[in-house]
Amino acid sequence: MLNTIDYYACVSRLRSWNPRLKAAVAVCGLLICIAANDVWMSCLVLFSMSAITILAGGLSWRKYLTLFKIPFGFLVLGTMAIAIGISREPYGHVLISGAGVYLYVTEEGMRLAAGLVLKASASLSAMYMMVLSTTASEVIGVLKSIRAPKIIVELMNLIYRFIFVMTDSQRQMKQAAESRLGYSGFKTSCRTFGCIGGNLFVVSLKKAGIYYNAMTARCYDGELLFLEEERPVKGWQIGAAAGYVGGLVLTWLLVWRAK
Repeated sequence: MLNTIDYYACVSRLRSWNPRLKAAVAVCGLLICIAANDVWMSCLVLFSMSAITILAGGLSWRKYLTLFKIPFGFLVLGTMAIAIGISREPYGHVLISGAGVYLYVTEEGMRLAAGLVLKASASLSAMYMMVLSTTASEVIGVLKSIRAPKIIVELMNLIYRFIFVMTDSQRQMKQAAESRLGYSGFKTSCRTFGCIGGNLFVVSLKKAGIYYNAMTARCYDGELLFLEEERPVKGWQIGAAAGYVGGLVLTWLLVWRAK
């Protein structure tokens, strides 16, 4: 449990900041990055948000990169379809050819793919700034305060909590399988993986029923209520947030005029 996002949020030096203020800064950075559609603005948001998380929040840069590399890998794989094309005729820089089909890349496609990866990474850094300094219950509280649909908020909370329950069950099953040489070979490993998947499905159904009965016993009527800690917004925090967002907007205007 020491590697969960909630753990990093609890030990963050930005933990005492008002969650609504942090959410506002993250959303503003995200919107500015998307609206600007500029490489330099994406770089600015990426490095500034990462600096806030690492320097102001106190998160180790190694842990930050570890958390960042997982979605970054999906971003790179997802944009490969934009950078790489298929044609019946040789076009651009041909990578592979055979049976009258050419797999190629173009400089325009590479620039577009790189720009999309950079923009998505900057947007991800903005969201990381919020979730790595704000616990899931506080994020859900922010959604409630902006009148998000109740069903979405409830499902988010239940799914998020249930992920850790299933992760713990899977970890125990894997340890039990390893102690019985369940991963001694490729064929045995595949069989063990399938058995764990099937057992995890059955366990998830049982635990879902147990947790629902527990909620019903505590007078659950369709709405989850949590005790929220009051975190007043200080004047210097508003000034720091306004200065940062204002700096992004000013830089965006300067870049736009330079074009």
